[in-house]
Amino acid sequence: MNKLLKLSSFALAVVLLASCGMRRGPQGDLVGAEDRPEYNPQEVPYGMVACPGGTFHMGQADQDIAASMANLNKQVTIGGFYMDETEITNNEYRQFINVMTEDSLDVLGEEYVMTQLYPDTTVWVKDYTYHMGDPLMEYYFSHPAFDDYPVVGVDWFAAKYFSEWRTKHKNQANADNGMAPMPQFRLPSEAEWEYAARGGRDMAVYPWGGPYLRNAKGCLLANFKPGRGDYYSDGFTYTAPVAQFFPNDFGLYDMAGNVSEWCEDAYSDATVPITWDLNPVYNDDAEPRKVVRGGSWKDIAYFLETGTRNFEFQDSARSYIGFRNAMIYLGRSSGREF
Repeated sequence: MNKLLKLSSFALAVVLLASCGMRRGPQGDLVGAEDRPEYNPQEVPYGMVACPGGTFHMGQADQDIAASMANLNKQVTIGGFYMDETEITNNEYRQFINVMTEDSLDVLGEEYVMTQLYPDTTVWVKDYTYHMGDPLMEYYFSHPAFDDYPVVGVDWFAAKYFSEWRTKHKNQANADNGMAPMPQFRLPSEAEWEYAARGGRDMAVYPWGGPYLRNAKGCLLANFKPGRGDYYSDGFTYTAPVAQFFPNDFGLYDMAGNVSEWCEDAYSDATVPITWDLNPVYNDDAEPRKVVRGGSWKDIAYFLETGTRNFEFQDSARSYIGFRNAMIYLGRSSGREF
């Protein structure tokens, strides 16, 4: 009996030690790979705001004036993501250009940097006939007075290259500090953009929710062209500094007006029926037309509507098209974690 009692006591001690984490290490068990980077709940990237996942009706929220039939209503679900609070500004893009000219000329070549990545300032002259665009061509990107204005003259390829550089720039800093890498900065999908523009208000015609272009005091709610030949009623003749008008319910500024914005998607009139209803995106490398959304300082109100689709050719830089970045949220997106 004494021998049996001693064996039982020893077995109990082993079980207790194991349950208290006193094992020397894996003993043939599936415990996962070791030496993984420490990862805390995903931080909100600097300059971005959270867009909790959800379901909404994507598509035209008002009359299809152009009778395009290119954006019929469809209920889709979007996973949680982050989006830049404002459009990328001249000064933010200048940080990228400075790195390219200081560190990457030997690799990319000066011609590529200056013709493909540097903003095409001549758009202020080329985009319009009989228009005195020379002052903007000279000063818009170079002068500090325009540092907080949205960058323009950047085509879809340059916006994509900027996004790749921004990802590497951030993750190099994370690596230097022993932190896990962040997900990619990228252009938002068209569905993400529309979902973010509505700010949680399903079927909202404009990002601010209501169907009207002025508030109760008669002030215009975005930078656009409210009437024929009228560009200044909103307070700005051309673009405006970012965040001059009220944000939507997600905290995003200028989702209508100021500059239109590049999206990841290729453009197709048949996007609605052929894409899935969960995080839809339409990729087609053979299609040179890419989606732009939101309307701009030179557009009438129809193009400011959350459900209006438009496009531009991927290699075309314009004085009225800019962009902002998005980033996926890793984890369960209930909305409460934001």
